[in-house]
Amino acid sequence: MKIENVPQDHSSTYGEMKKAIYAKSSDGKIQSVGSSGWDAEEVVTKQAICELDESAKEAYEEVAQGRKSSLYYHMYEARMDLAVLAQSTGFFKWTIKRDFLPEVFIKMSEKRLLVYCDVLGKSIKEIKELPKEKNE
Repeated sequence: MKIENVPQDHSSTYGEMKKAIYAKSSDGKIQSVGSSGWDAEEVVTKQAICELDESAKEAYEEVAQGRKSSLYYHMYEARMDLAVLAQSTGFFKWTIKRDFLPEVFIKMSEKRLLVYCDVLGKSIKEIKELPKEKNE
């Protein structure tokens, strides 16, 4: 892409920020150029956020009904999915799925719990509880 073709559609998902895009200058060199976003990316980003918000609402209900541990909700609330949580923690997906079981989660070691806390940006107390009200 040429520098003059770098999109500047002022995407609301960027706020006032810019994203670095690599483009060719008129002399053929590659350089970083700030982009305020483009419409297609904004639509896709908003759609992904809506899907994650819906997943968080569904996870809240699963936890509230006792079918999943609070970890399940906090994963979605942090806008993660199983693959991202596995990559971030270094834990296997199947072991995380086990940790979603309330009877397994309640017996989890503090060491393992602290890894989740670090990745999700929560304290042990926060990660063990479901917030009183759903995020609407």
